[in-house]
Amino acid sequence: MIQRTLSKNIQSSLIAKKSILLLGPRQVGKSTLISSLKTDLKFNLAQQSTFVDFAKDPRFLEQSLLAKLPRGGIVFIDEVQRIPSLLNTIQYLIDEKKGYQFILTGSSARKLKRGKANLLPGRVHSYELGPIISKEMNYNFDTDKLIGFGSLPAIVTAESSKENKILLRSYSNAYLNEEIKGEALTKNLEGFTRFLFNVALDSAKFLDLTKVSKLAAVPRQTIQRYFEILEDTLIVNRLQSFAQSEKRRLIQHPKFYFFDNGVLNALFINFNVSQDRKGMLFENLFFNQLRTSLSYSSHDYRLSSFRTDAGAEVDIILELNSQIYALEIKTGDFKQSELGGFRSFENFLGKKVKKYVITMNDSNRKIGEVEVINWQNFLNKLGI
Repeated sequence: MIQRTLSKNIQSSLIAKKSILLLGPRQVGKSTLISSLKTDLKFNLAQQSTFVDFAKDPRFLEQSLLAKLPRGGIVFIDEVQRIPSLLNTIQYLIDEKKGYQFILTGSSARKLKRGKANLLPGRVHSYELGPIISKEMNYNFDTDKLIGFGSLPAIVTAESSKENKILLRSYSNAYLNEEIKGEALTKNLEGFTRFLFNVALDSAKFLDLTKVSKLAAVPRQTIQRYFEILEDTLIVNRLQSFAQSEKRRLIQHPKFYFFDNGVLNALFINFNVSQDRKGMLFENLFFNQLRTSLSYSSHDYRLSSFRTDAGAEVDIILELNSQIYALEIKTGDFKQSELGGFRSFENFLGKKVKKYVITMNDSNRKIGEVEVINWQNFLNKLGI
């Protein structure tokens, strides 16, 4: 079994007598991770009989704990978003200091928010689990396979490309039927499906809701809500534009990335990494690996993109502790003239920054002040 980096963080929280809220997209390994830890009682709300027991009796959890764990213990509740109000009971039990610690997992922050659940501020340590990261594979991922099939745990351990394709196609169907339709996040599943396919075409690009609205034949206001569903169910991640104040940052158009390349490719039923798609897929891969790896670390960081009205761009700006990194993502050979965004960014900022070109190639080199480095070597260099 692959040792997940987040496991140590969660164990440290449990030792500190804190409860845990672990969110993450479907099939990233939340249940598997928690099952590797020592717990005293487990409830899986994905099982219909268990769901009914909790849904019909608000006191079912408290009564079960009194009967089975009268002296306290660690309680694992899987798919907690199915009954958002349960978090209010859990808050009460934590506040009463009856000796219970809870490990809660779920795949939809939206379901919890819409259910007016108390998200337990200050009472739990919250974490987000993503697909397998390079560090968990000793920085030795097969990049070509990763670009095409992603890094969901079941994909990383699968034995054949055929098996990967079957698993990933079923994922997109399960997302629409179980997460969206089953959780009643939208009534117009047909419109949402058109939106999902059209927005996937623009992954790793700046978000243009008006364009997607026209292509999907869905009102722009509805498109905005659909995109929020993708974010709240952790399927896409937003990358805000760089600015030197939060107010200005929010005015700019953000970029966005699907959380996993395999899921993205499955939407098109196209796992062929052709030259016209390779750049987008590699950028999508690297951003998610960087973002997820940083989220597991103890570093203070912020990620953004940079684009001027004149068209100068830097793919990713990483503010890490007190250092700023400007990152351009390239799949292969490039011309030095393509790196003009670095100069524009430094002029905007008024100071020098660390400049990197992130590539798929294994050989590292320097071009003046710019370091050209393999993406896994870069993550290793940061210690994430």
